[in-house]
Amino acid sequence: MATPVFSRIRFLLFSAAVCLLFALPALADSQARIVRLSDVQGMVQINKNSGTGFENAFLNLPVTQGVELKTGANGRAEVEFEDGSTLRIAPNTDLEFSTLSLSDAGKRISVLNLVEGMAYVNWLGKSGDVFTLNFSSEKISLDRGAHFRVDTSEQAARLAVFKGDVEAEGPSGKVVVTKNRTATFDPSADDKYTLADNIAEAPLDSWDREAIAYHDQYARTKPSDNSSPYGYGMSDLNYYGGYYNVPGFGMLWQPYFTGVGWDPFMDGAWGWYPGMGYMFASAYPWGWLPYRYGNWIFVPGFGWMWQPGGWNMWSPIPLYTPTPLVHVHPLIAPTGTVNTVMVGRGGAMSATSTSQTVRNGSAGFGIPRGSISNLSHLNHEVAKNGFAQVHSAPQFSTSAARAGGFGMSHSSMAGSSMGHASGGGHASGGGGGHH
Repeated sequence: MATPVFSRIRFLLFSAAVCLLFALPALADSQARIVRLSDVQGMVQINKNSGTGFENAFLNLPVTQGVELKTGANGRAEVEFEDGSTLRIAPNTDLEFSTLSLSDAGKRISVLNLVEGMAYVNWLGKSGDVFTLNFSSEKISLDRGAHFRVDTSEQAARLAVFKGDVEAEGPSGKVVVTKNRTATFDPSADDKYTLADNIAEAPLDSWDREAIAYHDQYARTKPSDNSSPYGYGMSDLNYYGGYYNVPGFGMLWQPYFTGVGWDPFMDGAWGWYPGMGYMFASAYPWGWLPYRYGNWIFVPGFGWMWQPGGWNMWSPIPLYTPTPLVHVHPLIAPTGTVNTVMVGRGGAMSATSTSQTVRNGSAGFGIPRGSISNLSHLNHEVAKNGFAQVHSAPQFSTSAARAGGFGMSHSSMAGSSMGHASGGGHASGGGGGHH
C-alpha cells in the first residue's frame, strides 16, 4: 500500500499533467469545448480525428470537435453536455460531432451529424445554447428544451417527439413536429414527409426513459457551496458518493467503497487528441467532474476526497510517466497506431448478470448506474466487512460485451429499485471505510 506522502507526490505529478493537458484547448483554440462520453455498453468505437482511425471507446473519454462515434450490433453509448443535456445512440449508429465550439457571446454551439442509425436527444435548453442535429437531408436546430428520437437509413428517416416542439428543415421545406407525433421522411423523394399522431414504441425507448429518470433524480441535489458552472457528471457524483463537511476543509466529496489505501488515479487511460495532446479519462463511473474542476485532497483518516472549486492550475511538468515502461510526452503526437495508454490495475470487483461482489477500494468500479437503490447503505456494509454481495437483475444485459477495454463487463442502467445488498460474512481484506 502506498504511503500518503508517496500518494501525494504521485498525485501532484498526475495533477500537473492533467491540468496542463486541459489548459491546451484554451491555448490552441479559445472556442474549443470538451463534452463527456458518459455511458458505454457493448461495442462502441471512436475516431478522434487523429489520423489513426477508429479505436475502442470507453467511459469518460472526452469528446471534441471532429470526433466520430460508431456502435456495433450490441453497442450503445451516451454523451453528456456541459449543462447536463444528453444524447444516446442505439446499436449500428454512426454519429459525427462536426462542431463543438463557443460563440463570441459565449453561447455553446453543438452541430452533430447522424450519418445512420438511431439517436435519442434530451436537450435541456439552458442558457440559450444552440444544438443542431443533421440527419438524412434534414436539419433540426434547438434553442430551447426538447426530447426526441431520430432514426435514419437509406430507405426512410423518422423524427418522433416526446417533449416540446421540434422543427425540421429540408428539401421539402419546414415541418414542426409537436409532442407525441412522428414525421417520416422519404429520402428517395426529396425527403417529403408524412405526419402521424402517435409514436411507435422502439425497443430502446425504455432505456432512454430510464437514463433520463436517473439523471433527473440524482442531478437535483448538490451542496450549496459547489460553485461549478457545469452540470455534466453531477448525477453520477450524487449516486456514487456523498458530500461531507470535514473540519478544516469544508464540504468535500468522496466516492463510496474507497478506504484509506485508494487514490483517484489508480485506473484510467490517457488518450491523444489533435491540437490538445493527451487527456486523462478516469475508469470510474463517476470520474468526470472531479478530474476537471476543483482539487483532490488527502485527508488523514479519510483518504482522498474531492473539493469543489476553481480550476486547478498546478505548475505544468514536461513529462508524464503512466507506467515504468511507457513514457508519454503530453505535447508530442504518438507514433504508429497506438494513441491511448491504459494505466492502473483494472477493476476491484467481479460481476455477473445477477450478482457481484463489491469490495473496499473498488470506488464504484463496475456498478451500473442506478442498479442498486441505496449505495450509501451498501457502503456501510463494505466498510464493516471489507466486501458485500449484491444481487440485482439489470433489465438491459450486455454481459457478453466488454466495456472500454478496462476488463469489466457492463450492463445498462437497471432502475433505482432493482438491487439489494446482503452482508458479505467475514471480512475479506479488512474494513477501512469511515462513513
